[in-house]
Amino acid sequence: MNANWIKVFVAAFFEVFWVIGLKHASDFWTWSGTVIAIMISFYFMIMAGRKLPVGTVYSVFVGMGTAGTVLSEIIFFGETIKVGKILLILLLLVGVIGLKLVTNDKDQEGAES
Repeated sequence: MNANWIKVFVAAFFEVFWVIGLKHASDFWTWSGTVIAIMISFYFMIMAGRKLPVGTVYSVFVGMGTAGTVLSEIIFFGETIKVGKILLILLLLVGVIGLKLVTNDKDQEGAES
């Protein structure tokens, strides 16, 4: 795995924080953390998108962020666990992993390729 894919994973990691922050932020500090998480998340996604196929970067970013957000809500905020929800998250992750596997890891120059 090259550094650009690590940027996508870092972006998805911070996406979980800002999505949760949008729901749970209530004061200056929690909103500040949410905004910082948004900036970090989008910075890493944009940097990865300059070298990797943008459609794949965005799909992996959203898929991992969605799975991470749902799992965080279950683990930290008492969201109910439903078998269907877990199966659909697993299906989503299989699709994201599949996209990663079929995407050429050779760095590209964004729109110029």
